[in-house]
Amino acid sequence: MAKRIAILTGGGDCPGLNPAIRGVVLRAAQEGIECLGLRRGWLGAINADAIALTPNDVAEIVGKGGTMLGSSRTNPFKREGGAEAVLETFKKLNLDALVACGGEDTLGVAARLYEEHGANIVGVPKTMDNDLSATDYTFGLDTATTHAVEALERLRDTGRSHGRVMVLEVMGRLAGWVSLFAGIAGPADYACLPERTVDVADMVAKVKAAHALRGTALVVASEAIQLPGEGGGEKELDEFGHEILKDRGVADRLTAVLKKHTNLEIRSAVIGHIQRGGPPTLFDRILATRVGVKAAELVISGDFGKMVALKGNSVVPVSLKEATATLKTVTPEWLELLDTVTALQKKPAAD
Repeated sequence: MAKRIAILTGGGDCPGLNPAIRGVVLRAAQEGIECLGLRRGWLGAINADAIALTPNDVAEIVGKGGTMLGSSRTNPFKREGGAEAVLETFKKLNLDALVACGGEDTLGVAARLYEEHGANIVGVPKTMDNDLSATDYTFGLDTATTHAVEALERLRDTGRSHGRVMVLEVMGRLAGWVSLFAGIAGPADYACLPERTVDVADMVAKVKAAHALRGTALVVASEAIQLPGEGGGEKELDEFGHEILKDRGVADRLTAVLKKHTNLEIRSAVIGHIQRGGPPTLFDRILATRVGVKAAELVISGDFGKMVALKGNSVVPVSLKEATATLKTVTPEWLELLDTVTALQKKPAAD
């Protein structure tokens, strides 16, 4: 059985990482397994940059946002000798296994290290984008969407006070789950998702109708949406080949479109990284704890090359290869639900 394991957190931070770390450490400690934390994700794995993690170190982090281990978007396979350095770290630190907490990119590295080099690795799915296949939900989504819903509610107050249309830009990368859930639960009068090009005529009609009814209207938009007629343009890419979505100006672009097609006063806001910080919600604390504990149990049983997935109400192992094979985007039935709750509203007929 494993005697010493390491934990890392890679990619963008999100609420729930600390509870997941805690879950791994506490379950491992029950079996007498020593835990180390690798700092700043795969960068720490390359450099063997480790700290000790004891049950006392993690006792009170369940309600803390971010990650106590730090993170980075480092890809060992894009750095000269990076993968080999990670394998050498296993030897240098005398590791029997590694628990990698991350999203598509971080776990994609984990899958390759297992498939190509036989490394003893287990994955924990985290991402506020909820874009990992093979799991129903990832921790981080619930907290991020809760923040987005709260922002919409605040924007509604000021929008109604001034008779304005309010546009909120949210994160989520190439999957529209945050915008979808915020649009349904906010509620918004129109939600723009990267899974489909914005229907400008439909958006304008719904915004005008909502404003006529209630004196304000809300639009929520994902950071990666496409508007009709927009070209691709030059893109800045990270080490994983993904577009860096900063400074895309989605809220400003939507504001300009709405100003062009309405006579209404429009204001916009970008919630940005506020979504990713702060205490995790109850749901994310529990889910992160469960998958952390299960990851430790997979290490204990020697069941490597797996990611812990939420299936219904159960946490179960699935292959890392399956978990990172495709990007999980918003499906048609969710789009139908969104369209139902944002259906064009009309003024009630006069008596």
